[in-house]
Amino acid sequence: MEEFRTIQSSKEVADFKVSPGRRLFSACEQEILQGWTTDIYLVKSREILREACIDDDRVTAEIFTGRPGILAGVPEVRNLLEETGVELWALPEGEAFEEKEVIIRISGSYGCFGIYETALLGILASSSGWATAARRCKDAAGGKRVVCFGARHLHPAVAPVMERAAVVGGADGASCILGAKLAGREPIGTVPHAVILILGDTLEVARVYERIMPADAPVIVLVDTFKDEAEEALRVAGALKERLHGIRLDTPGERGGVTPSLVSEVRARLDQAGFSHVQILVSGGITPERISALGRAGADSFGVGSYISAASPIDMTMDIKEVKGKAVAKRGRIPGISHSPRLKRL
Repeated sequence: MEEFRTIQSSKEVADFKVSPGRRLFSACEQEILQGWTTDIYLVKSREILREACIDDDRVTAEIFTGRPGILAGVPEVRNLLEETGVELWALPEGEAFEEKEVIIRISGSYGCFGIYETALLGILASSSGWATAARRCKDAAGGKRVVCFGARHLHPAVAPVMERAAVVGGADGASCILGAKLAGREPIGTVPHAVILILGDTLEVARVYERIMPADAPVIVLVDTFKDEAEEALRVAGALKERLHGIRLDTPGERGGVTPSLVSEVRARLDQAGFSHVQILVSGGITPERISALGRAGADSFGVGSYISAASPIDMTMDIKEVKGKAVAKRGRIPGISHSPRLKRL
């Protein structure tokens, strides 16, 4: 496809000018496909191989990992390589991998796919890091729900990628609209402090929410804006009764944050008042360790933000392992295609 023609030379790079009217700095889909996010040395490699008339020689490359984790990003890798004519094998998305395990194998003309090495590794490194963090949270939660609330901690260009990766890793949902849709889900969320501050009363917000939202939208109300959390939870539950699905605790650090003792008290007071059906969602600085403690105290679900969004990428490395059917490797690596029976042909 001509609109996705990739960079062919260093001269094209030198001639490329960023539009003075550009409003956002993030790369668009077309720029990634054309190669504008790649490292310059891959453009130089293309030129050298073309000059030597071997840019169409068939090679096999493998991508392996720097540490254990959960694989995410495979559909983007497949889509990025779709027009290159390569053969592609991958570990299934969502699978756990070990340190140094081969997760991707690519076979074809290096002149066609080599330009994408930077993007391929970046996609896999970031997405797998986020998916791995989400899996840790889900493991800590057991059968309880984990929802990714991390979009606000990232550049909006990549926030949907992060939230989709979180679902791949095991999160039960995501709040970012595009991220949830990319994962085949509907976005999940309650209401922010802002609307309660503007309207001036938590209960009034709850009543309006219950009245105007779709019937299948669970009514979950934030109860830490103006009053004591237990007092506000009982006030809202007393008004909405069985229509109230849950309350959310997001107490700021200035007031001690959401603690196991706070969750225990709110749970006990709701139960004593006959509102055992009301669930407790907790958010604000949630980590796997806090999930375990808060879950034991009575929390039913967890909104996790920065723990997932700030997860370190998992280093990925791509090595050439065969050139025209001959086993090769850089010094320190074993030549030839690795024995990787878990890879599946895509």
